Amino acid sequence: MQDINVCKKTILGLQHVLAMFGATVLVPILTGLNPGVAILSAGLGTLAFHAVTKGIVPVFLGSSFAFISAISLILSQFGIGAVKTGILATGMVYIIMATIIKRVGVDVVKSFFPPIVVGPIIMVIGLRLSPTAIDMLRIDGVIDVKNAFIAMLVVMTVMVISIFSKGFFKMVPILIAVIVGYIVAYFMGMVDMQTVKDASWVGFSPEAWKHITTLPDFSTAGLNAIIAIAPIALVVFIEHIGDITTNGAVVGKNFFEEPGIHRTMIGDGLATMVAGFLGGPANTTYGENTGVLAVTKVYDPSIIRIAACFAIVLSVCGKFTAMVQIIPVAVMGGISIILFGMIAAVGVRTLVEEQLDFTNSRNLLIAAVIFVIGIGITDVPIINTITISGLALAALFGVILNKLLPEND
Repeated sequence: MQDINVCKKTILGLQHVLAMFGATVLVPILTGLNPGVAILSAGLGTLAFHAVTKGIVPVFLGSSFAFISAISLILSQFGIGAVKTGILATGMVYIIMATIIKRVGVDVVKSFFPPIVVGPIIMVIGLRLSPTAIDMLRIDGVIDVKNAFIAMLVVMTVMVISIFSKGFFKMVPILIAVIVGYIVAYFMGMVDMQTVKDASWVGFSPEAWKHITTLPDFSTAGLNAIIAIAPIALVVFIEHIGDITTNGAVVGKNFFEEPGIHRTMIGDGLATMVAGFLGGPANTTYGENTGVLAVTKVYDPSIIRIAACFAIVLSVCGKFTAMVQIIPVAVMGGISIILFGMIAAVGVRTLVEEQLDFTNSRNLLIAAVIFVIGIGITDVPIINTITISGLALAALFGVILNKLLPEND
């Protein structure tokens, strides 16, 4: 690992904050929760995760998209107190599942996720996210020329910095690309600074304070929230396996064994419970930050913790939060093209490094089913607000086929 001084680590931490900011803020906007509280929850949740996982897993946690429909429904019908109860219960489900994993052993868990399952799943994670990156360039369903120009400028900046620069600049291509895209977009009239002018320097909004200070609701409304929100954790579990596997593949370490997948699950659970107490959305590991690791090749977990501290401070700094919130969507689209593509490429690397034989029909069939289900299916409704994602279904089918199909053709 490279020896990096405190100043450089601070800048690298800021880079991770920018990478996660868009998605973490988007979830509360879509559900009706408060973005500032979501950022605070992400920072505190990430620190809780690192405390449980011995500080060796370079993972940042942010708002989970899997709970959007359920949280939105419960918030509109029963209020923030009921939402808090449902998210707290979700964290408990994570912890219960972690206890089960600890009891059965990591080898049993690993046997369900060999390279022929893991590699395609990692690729699906990146490919499923790719339409989101392209959608950021659209206006009324059509790709906008100015948005496309800014996105390509950002992509080219990342490429030039990553390939041709040396020293510290090679570690922060995403941060530099965001700054370049931001400045060019401003002079093209794509940035409205009024939001920044109106924002306060320090402090939460009245809405944020209401969300933070409202107590969890353990009445019938809270029970309804538990039924609607908590079961989604059973689905997100498979996605957690995929994210931790992807992160380990990028870093080159087996986090299933050390600190153990049960610890990462407990970390997710505690981070989600932190969000539940504060009134933020459920937390989960973030692919965007894994993409940053892949681009920069700097895997120091302490940088992620610095990013978490940044998030906590920035959640109460109205001016900066506003500055980041008005980063043009096209800039984040360009960054997302790089980050999501890198995740898919890591999946390819996993298959290559394991030297899997694709003349073997078994391997072809498993990969084929994972790709089509994982990319072709968005969400499948189960009961009321509970849905299972295509990614979770793809992982489930991959695990089943790996166990059922004979090792030899």
